[in-house]
Order: sequence, then structure tokens, then C-alpha cells
Amino acid sequence: MKNYINGIIAILAFCFASCTQHPSVPNATCEIDTLPAIFPDYCDVTIPSNIAPLNFMLPMQEYESCVARFTTPNGEQQTYGRGVKVQVPIDEWRTMLDSSKGQSIKVEVFGQKGSEWLAFKPFEIRVAEEPIDEYLSYRLIEPSYVAWNYMEIAQRNLTNFEETEIFNNVVTSNDKSIGQCVNCHSYQNYKTDNMLFHVRLSNGCTVIVSDGKAKKVNLKRDYTISAGVYPSWHPTEKLVAFSTNLTRQGFHTSNNNKIEVYDLESDLILYDIERDSVSIVSNDPELLEIYPTWSPDGNYLYYGKTVALPEEMRGEDIRTTYEKVQYNLYRKPFDVTTHNFGDEELVFDAASLNKSATLPRISPDGKYLLFALGQYGCFHIRHNDADIACMPLTDDAATDIDIHKLNSEGMPDSYPSWSSNGQWIMVASRREDGNFCRVYFSYFKDGKAEKAFMLPQEDPEMNILFLKSYNRPEFMVEPVKCSVQEFARAIEK
Repeated sequence: MKNYINGIIAILAFCFASCTQHPSVPNATCEIDTLPAIFPDYCDVTIPSNIAPLNFMLPMQEYESCVARFTTPNGEQQTYGRGVKVQVPIDEWRTMLDSSKGQSIKVEVFGQKGSEWLAFKPFEIRVAEEPIDEYLSYRLIEPSYVAWNYMEIAQRNLTNFEETEIFNNVVTSNDKSIGQCVNCHSYQNYKTDNMLFHVRLSNGCTVIVSDGKAKKVNLKRDYTISAGVYPSWHPTEKLVAFSTNLTRQGFHTSNNNKIEVYDLESDLILYDIERDSVSIVSNDPELLEIYPTWSPDGNYLYYGKTVALPEEMRGEDIRTTYEKVQYNLYRKPFDVTTHNFGDEELVFDAASLNKSATLPRISPDGKYLLFALGQYGCFHIRHNDADIACMPLTDDAATDIDIHKLNSEGMPDSYPSWSSNGQWIMVASRREDGNFCRVYFSYFKDGKAEKAFMLPQEDPEMNILFLKSYNRPEFMVEPVKCSVQEFARAIEK
């Protein structure tokens, strides 16, 4: 009898969902020749052929209801809407994507104000042939840098809305009042059998997964500034390049940038996992070296390095000179056989443009270099003038590069990354409100980037109500296989 009742409830629930999921197209009394102010803004974007549904909403302060009609290239139509939100079931969304690859889905949005229905100008969602990497990982942290609140590194399946925890900062903490900082998750070639992240303070270490097995490592040596900080895995070898940093941050009361993060000292090191050895890559005592990254073939190490400060500024408190600190981009050739580096080469002279360039990222085909560009400093996610820049590296790369659609106006854009197929650029940005960092994707082809779109959520209101920032978003082609408990055992061993 109980199973029978449960079956009836399930059928009724299905019927109710079906009736409310596909509302009728309203009889609009007014046509508006402007695009709808939907959130997130998915109007006229290009998306991967395997992305999760682009659910959106109209402003609830202005509208009572919203209905959207989707039309695929083969003429099939479907409508969605409940309240001011449009949420598409995953199976129906995948059917629309499959029938629209290389073409566009037409979207018509209708909004109710009082007793009147408005019909907005239709827009298109273009579906690229190329997929995006299936997984994404990020650290979730308060934007005001509250010390040692609950912090986690999580992973998200981009084809749906499933999010799982990789690690958190309390599971191995000895003193819950102090807690830990967990940060700088990194992977070799987008895979997770070789990966790492740091644990600071309680049980402090670097957790390295080598061939699927987790172990704890202390990277501090008596000849280094610190343990490893910002990492980059060599694409083929059991080697990781790190910067070592003595980092500080200041909080402004009147500056629009709010927070400044700067280095007092920083060098570059190379860690050999199999030998547990640390060697120096670059350690100019008068300059700062930061954010190493390997070329896809492993033959070059790229990084940011400051230009020398004027003589009169040397030795001054960096809190008074931070706006004069600017980084150029360099690279060193690397011999995989001997593990030796060659002479340094200047790649991008940002200082000559009165700019500072950081976070170099090379496309998987080796043709393009992405980086963050601002007026000064190394932590551009806190600089309102910061944008993502792109330059060609090879003769067969496009020369007429245009990625302005990727960037926002007057808000920080930073931490660029390439998907494994090189067709999608991911950035971290505070463009919505200047406080919370969100993830955006942009289609890239022949040197041009399309309009960026926000990471889809099952409930589109989440990116308004969620009070944590997405920090260091990283593409992955597979999920992390080690469990939280496995990481905890390695750290406590």
C-alpha cells in the first residue's frame, strides 16, 4: 500500500512539474525593441556543445513572471518559466544542444509587469561544435578575506550542476579556532592523477598526488624564502615550478581597489617530486619573480618579473611604493634531459607601456599567450583597471587579435586559463558587483574571443545570494579521485 501511495505521489509530482515546466506563451500587449535584462546575461553568447543549462531570471523587483520560448534550428519549440526564473531540465537542454551544434537556438523572453505582458527582442545562443572540459575546480572563500572561516576546494561538473568537495580547511585542523588555509590546487595536463594543493598553518604542508597516491611534502629549504606558493606542473615530467613568496596585504579605506596584495620578496624554484629536491630557477635579490607557467611542450618556463625600481625608491617601504611596482613577462628555455635552464628572454615589455603583466598562460597549441594586465602590482583580481590581454607567440598565429568581448568595463578581470582544446578561455572576474569573484567563459577562435558568459547554476539566483568568491578556477578533464579522507590521512601521517 505504501509503495502504491508513493507511486501515486510520484506521478502527481511529475504531472505537476510537466504542467508548470512548459507554460503557454503569453499574449504580449507590448513589444519592446531591446534585449531582456536577464541575469546572468546570456544574450547572444556562444556556448560549448556540452555545457549545463543556461538558466536565467528577470529582475524580481520589476517583474512578476517570466516565460521563455526556445526554438532550435529544426523548428522544435519549448517554453519554460516559473515565477521570474527560467530553468531548463538537463535532458531537454541536451536535446536542444545536440540538434543545434554549429547553429543557434533562438530565445524569446516575455516578462509580466502587473497585468501587462512585455515581449522583448529575441536573442540567440550559438552552440559551438567544440565541447568544454567536463570539470572545473575552485576554492570557495569570502571576498573580504575573513581569516580562517570555513574554506573548501570544490569541483564542479560543467555538463550538469553537480558539485563535490575536494578538501576543506577544518578536517585536519588541530585547533579549530585557528583553522587552516587551503589553496593553490594545480594539475598536470588537466588530469588529476598528478596534482597538488597547499595547507597552511595547522598541519601545514604541500599535498602532492603522484600517480594517484597522496603524500605530504615540506618544500621549505634553508636557501628559499618560503615553501612553494604559486605552482605549475611540467606537462610531461614529475617536476613542479613554484614561486616562493613573502606576501603581505593592505586594506584601503578610500582607494577604490579596496585591497592590495604585494610581495616583499619572491623567487622561482623547481621541485623534483621523485628526488624530493628543490633547485633555484631565479632569485635576483633586488627583483621579484612570480607566477611561473610551462609552455605546453615543456620547453619553456614563463613568469612575471619586476623591473628595477629607481635608485631613490630602493629600500623604501613597499606600502608607499607599491603603485610603482610593475612586472614584465619573461621565459627561460628548459632542457628536459638535464633539467637545466637557459638564458632569460623578454616576452612582453609591460613597463614600457606603464603597465604590469602577470599570470601568463600559453594556449595548448602554443600559438597564443594570455595574461592579466593592469597598471601596477601582481594581484590584478583586486585592480579595477585589470583586463585580460592576448598576444601571438608563433608566426602562424592570428595577428589581428581581438578579445575585448571577454573583458568587463571598470571591474577586475584576472586569472585567465585555457581549456584543453584551446577553444575556451576562462577568467575570474568581479564584474557583477566589484566584490564577489565569479567564473566566466569565452569562445576563442582565430585570435578572437566571443562575449563571456557566467558559469551556469541550477538556480540562477545563486550567483546573487552566494556569499563566497570562486578563487583560482582550473579546468580538468576528469574529477579528483582521492577522497577528502585520503587527503586527511596523508596530511596527518
